[in-house]
This record gives sequence, C-alpha cells and structure tokens, in this order.
Amino acid sequence: MSSNALFADLYEFTMLRAYFELGMSEQATFSLFVRNFPARRNFLIACGLADLLDEIERFRFEAEQIDYLASLQIFPRPFLDWLEGFRFSGDIYAMREGEPFFPNEPIIEVVAPLGEAQLLETLIINQIGLQTTLASKAARVVVAARGALVSDFGARRAQGLDAATKGARAFFIAGVASTSNMAAGFAYGLPVAGTMAHSFVEASLSEMEAFRSFASVFPETILLVDTYDTIEGVKKVVALAKERGRDFKVRAIRLDSGDLDSLSRQARKVLDEAGLSDVRIVASGGLEETKIDDLTSRGAPIDMFGVGTEMAASSDAPVLDIAYKLTEYAGVGRMKLSTGKKSLPGRKQVFREFQDGVAMRDVIARHGENLPGVALLRPVMLSGRRVASETFELSQICAYAAQALATLPAELRRLEGCQAHLEVAISPELADYERETRERLIESSTARA
Repeated sequence: MSSNALFADLYEFTMLRAYFELGMSEQATFSLFVRNFPARRNFLIACGLADLLDEIERFRFEAEQIDYLASLQIFPRPFLDWLEGFRFSGDIYAMREGEPFFPNEPIIEVVAPLGEAQLLETLIINQIGLQTTLASKAARVVVAARGALVSDFGARRAQGLDAATKGARAFFIAGVASTSNMAAGFAYGLPVAGTMAHSFVEASLSEMEAFRSFASVFPETILLVDTYDTIEGVKKVVALAKERGRDFKVRAIRLDSGDLDSLSRQARKVLDEAGLSDVRIVASGGLEETKIDDLTSRGAPIDMFGVGTEMAASSDAPVLDIAYKLTEYAGVGRMKLSTGKKSLPGRKQVFREFQDGVAMRDVIARHGENLPGVALLRPVMLSGRRVASETFELSQICAYAAQALATLPAELRRLEGCQAHLEVAISPELADYERETRERLIESSTARA
C-alpha cells in the first residue's frame, strides 16, 4: 500500500468518529514535545521532519483500508464515506531538522481541524521520535570520534526495516559519514561503505589467498584482518603489497575484535615500517560512544569507526518521553494538569538567544510574541501543502545540524551528563496564559453540573 493512513491507534479512529458525528471540527493546535531527557543526554536533535511530511502528503484511505474499517462493524457508512475523501488540510510549524532542543519545547505544532490533527498522532510521534532518538545517539558517537570518520554498520540489528533505513538518514544528519545499508543509500542518496566478511576468508584456501583474490576483484578494498590472528593478518597485507607493487591499492584494514587500542598501534607500526602509511585503519565490533571516546582520548591510531548495534538501537536510551498534546481548541487554550504530565496551553514559539555565537538560553513564548533571539518554529506546511521556501535537501540539513550543534555551550557537547541543560524559560505572557488556563480548568472541573 502507498498510504499509511491506518498507522494509528484504534482510539484515534473512535475519537475521529465522535468528532465527526458531534460536529467537533473547529481548529485545534497539538504540540509535540519531549518531557524529560534520557540519562546522560544534554540535548536532543530534531529529526525526521521531511519523511513525516512525505507521509502526510500521501495520507489518504485506499479502498481496501476502508473495507477493513467497515469489517470492524464500529464505523457507520457516512463516516467511512467521509474518510474516503480525507486529506490533511492543516498547517504545520516545526523546528528545522538538525536543531538541538531541550525538554518541554515544542518540536512541532500542528494547526488543523480537530479530527485531522488527532488522527496524525501516532504517525507523528513514531516518525519524529525514531529519527530524533537515533540522530541524538549518533551525535554522541561523532563527538567521541574526535574527527575520525564514523560509518553506520547497524542495519542487521536495527528494530526493523523502517528503523534501519530511516535511522541511516538520521545518523547522516548527525554527522555519520556513510552507511553499509544499501536500501538507505538508494532511498536517500547516502554514501555507502563496506569491507568484506569473515566468511569470505573462512571459505578461501587461506587468509593470504582470500586477500589476494578479493583485492583482485576490488583493488581499493578494505581487508578484514582479524579472522585468525590479527597481527599476522596485517603482515599478510604487507606481503600482498610487496607482491603487487605499484598495483597495490588497498585503502585500509579493518579490526573487528580484541583490544582495539593495542592492536591498532601494533598494526599501524607494521604498516608504517613497510612503507604503507597511506593504508588506513578501520575499527568495529561492539562499539559505542564511551568505547570510542576511550580509544580516541588515548590516541589510538584509528581512522574510521564502524558502529552497529549500539547506535542502531540507541541501546542506552531507546525511547523518548515524547508527547503530542492538544493545546488549543476553538481559540481557547487547553492543557493537562495531571501530575508529571502537564502541558503548556495555546500556540507557541521558541526563541533562542545567543551571545558571541553561543546559545545562552531558550524562551518558550506565545505564538505572535516578538522576543529577542532566533525563532525556531517555522511554517513547513500550509493548507496541507509544503511551504516551497523550506529546504529539505539532505546536504543542507546536514550542514545546518553541524552549525547548530557548534553553537551549543561546550559542556553540553560532552558525553557526560550535565547537572543542568541549557536554560529554558517561559515568557511572562505565556506564564500568565498558563495560569489563566489552569484556573479556568480547575474552576470548570469543580463546578456543579
């Protein structure tokens, strides 16, 4: 199917039917935000917007989907007929992809008829939550690499096809240089990278024969040297270089196990003594940011890190406390008052203040306020169509992400968790509106029927 219109929870459809039959079709605003950060995260990176807008643009119900809904026998024909013509007609305001953000700040605000905005809830949380989680993890890996390249090796351990392919996109936005995932390379035009498998070495008559034959097919390859004895494998690469002379074009060796610090130093020494200083060293095997940080801080001579499971699953923080909440309906502010789950009412804007090019604080304000700093929420879809002036080219998103991350205070870009994130304040006008809305809701909830 070309449409993911059924990618929603049942309660979104039952609410949509109720809105339809009760005539509740006034404009609503829903805000997407993260309440609390995972441990050791000092910032998150907004990601996934372009893919989300793709999904919303083709969001429509196909005949077999309508038939499925009818088979549940809880949706009457007039409602199903209305769904057949369903198209999102609202507006979406969002932070740019690659934008660092902080708790309780709206990443996206959807302004649309109540039912339209409600039906997108699961899709929006899923698409933005996934790529934001993975981009934020990858940014930490890139920081730890201290300028060495990082390649995504995680497709086989990711949580499904969608996560593997869209995850590779999120990694690239966060600064990862390439992916081994060919589907992601095709879908997004990402640089693809790979080496060889242990199975090729094992299936060959010998390790030397494996290197010799593979390099004859792929002269500029990366040879995997740890199948049997890592340093002996490096020495065989040296022997191959002597055999081939000027025809030797192997670009790198790959270490995939063992003490990567010690082995990389020994391998570098063997290669350099043989005059192969241009042959690079790639390391992989259970890597994540703390292991990479340890290696780079000690000066291990590793030129590229292949990172798989830990990054692909964001294993230390695989989920976000992300929420999509109604904040305005029919021009009136709405909010939750539940303990630990409150939300800010009304349409909003976020202003980021800078000093000497460094982000100093964010202010969450009411929509329409004009405060110092840069406004982070921009219109990306109006009346159901993308805003033509907004750019979603991946190269430009990557450049923006790198620039935006560089503006964060240095302590926020470290791997260790900070005692405090960037200051996030609420404007006086929004604070007054929040208080007024809370008092109105408390009064209405305690009033006698």
